[in-house]
Amino acid sequence: MKSKHMNTPTPKRNTNIFSPKRLYQSFGYAFKGVYQVFRHELNMQIHLLAAIVVVAAGIVLQINTTEWCLIVFAIIGVWVAEMFNTSIELLTDLVSPDYHELAGKVKDIAAGAVVLATLGAVVIGLVVFLPKIL
Repeated sequence: MKSKHMNTPTPKRNTNIFSPKRLYQSFGYAFKGVYQVFRHELNMQIHLLAAIVVVAAGIVLQINTTEWCLIVFAIIGVWVAEMFNTSIELLTDLVSPDYHELAGKVKDIAAGAVVLATLGAVVIGLVVFLPKIL
């Protein structure tokens, strides 16, 4: 027996990776994702507030270019980890709406990645700022 979907034509996709329209759409989706996580995730809002404080401290303490690179790298690393964590949690909730031990492990591991990124950022912050404060 043939599936009724067998004769349904697949919509044409623009496969030209250099298409300005496709590139614009891709960036649009990406920025929509960034907006969503900053708008709706409390932990990301906390990370944003911490980043604002750190950037202000960097301006006041006049950190050098190398130190700015380390600070920006740390901030972005924490944000990326938080975005992956949020993505993994949402996807896990979608595919496993009821409690499952493996789903819990997946979410714990993703949250652990955020903790490690944050601890790394704190160490970088201490290395950059502590000598200037003392």
